[in-house]
Amino acid sequence: MPVVHLGALALTFVFLACAVQAETTPEQPANHFNDPFLQVTSAIADCPPEPGPLITLAQQQAEAHWRAERGTSCFRSGRCRLPNAYLYDAEIIPRVQKAILADGRFGDTSIWVEGQRRWVWLKGCVRRPEQAAALEQLVRGIDDVEAVINELKPRGP
Repeated sequence: MPVVHLGALALTFVFLACAVQAETTPEQPANHFNDPFLQVTSAIADCPPEPGPLITLAQQQAEAHWRAERGTSCFRSGRCRLPNAYLYDAEIIPRVQKAILADGRFGDTSIWVEGQRRWVWLKGCVRRPEQAAALEQLVRGIDDVEAVINELKPRGP
């Protein structure tokens, strides 16, 4: 089994994050860490669009170290099979989308999902508070999801 040098892995993660920012100006918010973010449903017309994981270059530079540290701590503690918790997100968010669409109870909502280090943010609007609770429960049951942050807002019928 190959030995993974966590320090080198963390530096690689930081360098990749810095490479993403090269396409924007320092003050322009962007998804500098390439965190997965997508709209899953769009049935509520007056639901304000979610901006996604946008941060400035200065914020990205301030967060780079702790993201590398938090990402690798999962592996070091034995809770993750991959060497960095952020590596799961590109797989988790499409599974979240598929589960929400396949469930059938959420076609009348406007939902965005975002992933960071196995945490899933549910954002947007639902018709009833019960839908928000049901969505949270559904996503908690998806493999590799560590936490769900429910920021859904009821908008009524």
